[in-house]
Amino acid sequence: MNISVIGTGYVGLVTGAGLADFGNDVICVDVDVRKIEALKNGEIPIYEPGLDTLVSKNVNEGRLRFTTDLPEAIRAARAIFIAVGTPPKPDGSADLRYVEEVAHSIAQHMNGPKLVITKSTVPIGTGRLIERIITSHGKEHSVSVVSNPEFLREGSAIEDFLEPDRVVIGASDKQSVELMKEIYAPLHSLEIPFVVTNVESSELIKYASNGFLAVKITFINEIAVVCERVGADVQDVARGMGLDSRIGPKFLQAGPGFGGSCFPKDTSAMADISRRHGYEFEIMEAVLRVNDAIKLRMVDKIAEAVGGELRGKTIAILGLAFKPETDDMRDSPTIPIINGLQARGASVRAYDPQAIENAKMFFKDITYCDDAYSTAEGADALVLATEWNEFRALNFDRIRKALRAPVLVDLRNVYDPHRMRTLGFAYTSVGRAEDAQK
Repeated sequence: MNISVIGTGYVGLVTGAGLADFGNDVICVDVDVRKIEALKNGEIPIYEPGLDTLVSKNVNEGRLRFTTDLPEAIRAARAIFIAVGTPPKPDGSADLRYVEEVAHSIAQHMNGPKLVITKSTVPIGTGRLIERIITSHGKEHSVSVVSNPEFLREGSAIEDFLEPDRVVIGASDKQSVELMKEIYAPLHSLEIPFVVTNVESSELIKYASNGFLAVKITFINEIAVVCERVGADVQDVARGMGLDSRIGPKFLQAGPGFGGSCFPKDTSAMADISRRHGYEFEIMEAVLRVNDAIKLRMVDKIAEAVGGELRGKTIAILGLAFKPETDDMRDSPTIPIINGLQARGASVRAYDPQAIENAKMFFKDITYCDDAYSTAEGADALVLATEWNEFRALNFDRIRKALRAPVLVDLRNVYDPHRMRTLGFAYTSVGRAEDAQK
């Protein structure tokens, strides 16, 4: 099928490359001339494992191309995926200006029947809004608007697109459903479940999914606080919980709070959607408050590890991105942590395998280093903030010698407390029995 994907951000680029790999002819469109020229030259603007290979393969095989010519892309397509940004407004609601602009452009340039698919995460009712915008232009061509939310995890997005847990299709007519199944035909052979519902339910599934996962993360982070106060071990508690098939083990890893492009934005939007419909979604509101507090609690934890006073201390941070295998700094827990350290008088040295360039947009007066060992040089404490694989097997003798004091704060519970103390470190982690208040 001839498909256009409007927007070449994280979701749009992965979607376009994935749809092309399914055998569709795909045009990816963006207003950013520099980004499109870079893509034409084989340069991928984001870090996502395997994406460069997938894009290159489908470009070379003639199924994927890039353009800034939106009218051409609209006219050439039978199906149009909207994958533009929906950034949060100050009140937590989603900004739909780019979605609305795309809808007006489709209405202006459509030259036949079009299937319009919202891939962007949008509030309930957006599909109907897009339909109203397009039909209000009075064109004689028919349009069907479908919701097809994405469930891509940064760092494993290619696998998530090519072998998803489910495909959600929200549509108002049978023909649209059949066209969507044609687009995703290779997934039928993999027996991937298709959830077919109405547009509103589909739009809500994405928010409900991310909201629930945010609740799960926040719950275990609060359990970690209780563990420290009563002498329990959060990893044992999480394992005991996760073996219950009704709960499951995923998203029960205690740490410095959730971040990234989805959970903070979608949780805020879920709370806003509820308020706009006359209901206070108290769990979502609490999750937002607690997640902010958990991040700031990490600053106190680091301060306690260096004796309570941060002024004049140098803190080495390993990892800046909100999670490993991405360069995404959006709402990363490291932002309030580093800001908090600096506000209390600490100097910060930092290293991340991929996110340093993006981090420079968020921080001032940080010394960026080339590896973990140069980061530790002369610091009063080393803080593991993002659990990149290369940090899991460090030469700790070398780390200890590089540090001014052998203090290690593990915000991701990667290391074994007994081993770290045997190696001579004053070791702190999150919610483990050894961290209990004395």
